[in-house]
Order: sequence, then structure tokens, then C-alpha cells
Amino acid sequence: MSDAARAPTPAAAEGAAASRVARGAPIIRVEGLTAGYDGRTILENVSFDVKRGEVFVILGGSGCGKSTLLKHMIGLYDVMAGRVFIEDQDITATGGDERTAILRRIGVMYQSGALFGSMTLLENVRLPMEVFTDLDAEQMDLLARMKLSLVGLIQFTGHLPSEISGGMQKRAAIARAMALDPPILFLDEPSAGLDPITSAELDALIRRLADSLGVTFVIVTHELASIFAIADRIIMLDKRVKGIIADGDPRQLRDESTDPYVRQFFHRQSDLAPQAA
Repeated sequence: MSDAARAPTPAAAEGAAASRVARGAPIIRVEGLTAGYDGRTILENVSFDVKRGEVFVILGGSGCGKSTLLKHMIGLYDVMAGRVFIEDQDITATGGDERTAILRRIGVMYQSGALFGSMTLLENVRLPMEVFTDLDAEQMDLLARMKLSLVGLIQFTGHLPSEISGGMQKRAAIARAMALDPPILFLDEPSAGLDPITSAELDALIRRLADSLGVTFVIVTHELASIFAIADRIIMLDKRVKGIIADGDPRQLRDESTDPYVRQFFHRQSDLAPQAA
């Protein structure tokens, strides 16, 4: 059975999402975040939270800071100002073992998938367990197979990344991100480079994992079809204000927002007017 066939109906998915989000307390809090590189500010004084169990999407136009925000949320770069709390612990103010403990609560799938080409899928998924646990080889193999089964790749455990399709590589990267059973998964442009059918299958997988496992997803994407298929809630960034211009249900924002840029984005319109000289 395909992932699309296993996915809940739109009405059922919306009902389940509403119930789950209503129960969710914030699992991530971003407070007054200012971020950038080489002295250049890209985001300024950004604040929001992510509820437990949400599929939360960060979107916006090119250069607005989507990936910058994600990388600072996972501690890959130091913030210029502000704080990021993962389950009430400030990742911006910790180091050493304390920071490692926080990072073990999150899984990350980068845009390229970032699988190690010389390792099989099983070995790729096992790697976080080898680094962060004391499990024996048999236990790690069993858990890695379970994660690959969750993403529909149990028959490909012995394959190298180069031997499978791009969509399967993204699935394997999600399996590796889930290796330590983190409550939060960060996905950076998961649909990038995929054809529409494969992208829709990946969307169905993300929605199924969120609904069945209760994992919180934070996803960077600009793909409208994916946004409407998976998102419980979105924030939209705008590089002109270096921050958030919209926060809420994507369908409601599409249909009811009074912000010209938000409407322009969701309706795939070109610039509303020539820029002033």
C-alpha cells in the first residue's frame, strides 16, 4: 500500500490536527532572536513558539532567512541576540554535556539529505546510536531496521545512497533523524529536487509520522502544495522587515490575510506594482 493510500483523508487529518494542536503546550520558544552572518543582520527580534505535536512550517521568499532561522534554532550558529528554548532549556546559553543533551532531543534532515555515501542505509541510520548510546550491535541493527521500516525502506537496508532515488534518500535521512527517538524533527526543504508525485508521497509520510507518533515537525519550505498538505501552522518571513509578517493556518492566511505580500505569495502572483526608484 502506498503512503498516499495510508494517509488520512483531508477532513480526518484536519480534525486530528486540530485536536492535537489544541492539547499541545509549547515545546519550542524563540524569544527576541536576532541572527545573521559576518556582522550582517538577516533576522531581527523574532519571537514565536511551536506547540508539541504541531507540523510547523517556516516559509517566505528567497533570502528571507528561512534556513538561517532553522540553523540558529538547532544551535548550528550562535545568535546575535535572543534565546531559543527546546523543552524549556535555552540552547543559546548552554555548552558541553548540557548542550549535547538538548541536541539529542532533536533530529535534523538537511536539504541534501547528507547521507554518507560509503555507508549503507542501515549504517547511516545506526550512526547516531553508535555515537550517543551504549547499545550493542544487534540492538542498533534492530532499531535502525525499525526506523527504515517506518519510512518504507525496510527492503533497502543494504543499499548505498547512490543506489536509490532522491526521494528514497530523503526518506532515509528522516529515518536517521529519528534514530534517537527525538520529540522534535527539523526538516530543511524536504521536497527540494523532487518531482510532484514523489514530493506528495513525502508529504504523506511526514503527515503520517506526525499523526501516528506525535512528533513535532519544524519544516522550512516554499512549496505551496506541501504547505497545504502538511502544515498545522506557518510563519511567513519577509526580508524587508527582517522578521515575521504572518502567523497562523495557511488556508486562513491565503483566504483572509490583508497583507499584500502574504496574498501575493499564496496566490502565486508577480509583483503587485513597480518598485519606486
